[in-house]
Amino acid sequence: MPSITGGGRLFAAHRGAIWWLRRRQHRPISSLSGGGGRGGAPHLPVLIVGAGPVGLVLSFLLTKFGIKCAVIEKNVEFTRHPRAHFINNRTMEIFRKVDGLAGDIERSQPPVDLWRKFVYCTSLSGSVLGSVDHMKQEDFDKVISPISVAHFSQYKLVDLLLKKLEGIGFQTCLPGEIGNSTQDLGLESKILMGHECTSLQQTDEGILVGASVNNGGRILERKLHCGLLLGTDGARSTVRELAGISMEGERDLQKLVSVHFLSRDLGRYLSTKRPGMLFFVFNPGAIGVLVAHNLEHGEFVLQIPFYPPQQMFEEFSAKVCEQIIVKLVGWEPADIQVLDIKPWAMHAEVAEKYISCNNRVVLVGDAAHRFPPAGGFGMNTGVQDAHNLAWKLALFLTGVASPSIVQTYESERRPVAIFNTELSVENFKAAMSIPATLGLDPIVANSVHQVINSSLGSIIPRNVQKAVLEGLFSIGRAQVSDYVLNEKNPLGSLRLARLRSILDEGKSLQLQFPAEDLGFCYEEGALVAEYYGEKTQKGVKLEHSKRASREYIPSAKVGSRLPHMQGVFSTLDLVNRDKLEFVLIIAPLKGSYVIARATLKVADEFKLSAKVCVIWPQGSADVEVEESRSELEPWTNYVDVEEVPRVSGNSWWEMCQVSRKNVILVRPDEHIAWRMESDMVRDADSEVRGVFSQILCLNCHHHV
Repeated sequence: MPSITGGGRLFAAHRGAIWWLRRRQHRPISSLSGGGGRGGAPHLPVLIVGAGPVGLVLSFLLTKFGIKCAVIEKNVEFTRHPRAHFINNRTMEIFRKVDGLAGDIERSQPPVDLWRKFVYCTSLSGSVLGSVDHMKQEDFDKVISPISVAHFSQYKLVDLLLKKLEGIGFQTCLPGEIGNSTQDLGLESKILMGHECTSLQQTDEGILVGASVNNGGRILERKLHCGLLLGTDGARSTVRELAGISMEGERDLQKLVSVHFLSRDLGRYLSTKRPGMLFFVFNPGAIGVLVAHNLEHGEFVLQIPFYPPQQMFEEFSAKVCEQIIVKLVGWEPADIQVLDIKPWAMHAEVAEKYISCNNRVVLVGDAAHRFPPAGGFGMNTGVQDAHNLAWKLALFLTGVASPSIVQTYESERRPVAIFNTELSVENFKAAMSIPATLGLDPIVANSVHQVINSSLGSIIPRNVQKAVLEGLFSIGRAQVSDYVLNEKNPLGSLRLARLRSILDEGKSLQLQFPAEDLGFCYEEGALVAEYYGEKTQKGVKLEHSKRASREYIPSAKVGSRLPHMQGVFSTLDLVNRDKLEFVLIIAPLKGSYVIARATLKVADEFKLSAKVCVIWPQGSADVEVEESRSELEPWTNYVDVEEVPRVSGNSWWEMCQVSRKNVILVRPDEHIAWRMESDMVRDADSEVRGVFSQILCLNCHHHV
């Protein structure tokens, strides 16, 4: 019999079969009635557009939940540009459930001492103006989460995800390897490279997708039909454009050139002299932010601001970029190898809606939101989008939940994206406070650029405009010369003191945001909301907008992530990683056992898998634990867990700020769907039936 441990004791984990209802409330999407429009195109229940981390995570989760899907990717090969690199607590918790992906990342990432700091300097070998260590002891002690944050380049994450997908039957196929399959099963569990989505057409049964296929330079057209189309195709999403969904927010906060390069010489130097993740470099010759993706391997990305049309991307050749790198380093590494140069624009936008075409087209990840990189919320928010969506789609596609459950993805995740957009902009402004303090105010630079564009743009040649702009910028950069920026110069001394104050008070760019990463809360959606005495979402936003460093406070409020309690395992591990399962957490009280029996019975009726977890006080005797068996008969799908001693002396219930009389229903994505004090429930069967009906949206009207 399997067992589960809790704080040094071993209790039997009674796991019964998955309980299924024999009748369906809703038909699966693949069998919904409808007319023509498919035109003989191969059909897939789900087609995912975009094979970045979000699309791959989504395909993995859907496949684990028994939903057949395929992925199309416009590129013939995966990019090796590092892109995103910071993985926050919540995303790492999700990766723990992806066949041990989090452990693979921890083993493969650089040692934490090489990336825990942000460094501010005049050059990589010059004066250090200040530094910030972003790791705390609680990160290593697993106080608030069973796993720490990670620093791991996106292309390496994609490599690991592809291996995980191969392990569950996925194949990555080049255009020439597909043939012209018209068999539905021929494309399932495939990642089709070189397939660019070019058209969408709504049919009675789903979406007819037109794809342009790059087969060795020959462009072919292919039609695919799907019940659901999931757009995970990034910030410049074609799916979003074809669905006619607009973005809302601020555009073009900053334009930058991203230079991916290798230099083991520089990596070795920084590893021994001043290790860090981000290096903010300000000197009279150049300004830039260096991201050290891996100091041991000498892999870097340099971000350089540029100002078109006076400065054009085409002017940033490999030679020019090498010259800028040398200016920022302060000496010339002999082995600089520029691998890739890309332009990009920083936006702060969220899609007006996430769902279109009668619930058939869904945007996920960067397709739905574009953030400034400050704080690393982009990929992390996208992975968490996928985690929220996958279990809902699985219950919908198998006919357990109403089609309206898809809408709860938008009602839950769009407010999070709006909040993360605002926080990212705040973080970006905090990052800009450092150069502003040093006399390099980016607002002034942007204003100068705008004046030149508006007053000189139509009458002076571009090369003259460029000379004027760069001349003004050169004068500005003189503010960070050694002559100005030193303790003997009154102005320089004042600026350095202000800089140290910003860093010491935590008002510069931060790496970790535990209150936001772990403490976000869904206010409405696939849950039973609490209305009594709770803050509104607006009120929570106002509180969160204050940049003062705030700690994560565990909460069992409905919509919150289940608080972590560490023993031999985490409370988060009570939620099954391989199947869709709801978990009811109770204390060993008579009234709570009544609700537990009702939960298992009603889950059976609703064709859901459910499990009960009984949390016992520390020191409970084996005889007492036998009580669960008699109280829950004939049900056997339960587990007994004993609390571990806590430094604070508080119980898990006290940590969650609720009494032991509460019963807590946890969704498959580890968020709390319902909470109630057991003595407030009069008719347990009726109450629980209403709870599951609301979560599954069975009483909701289908929205278009």
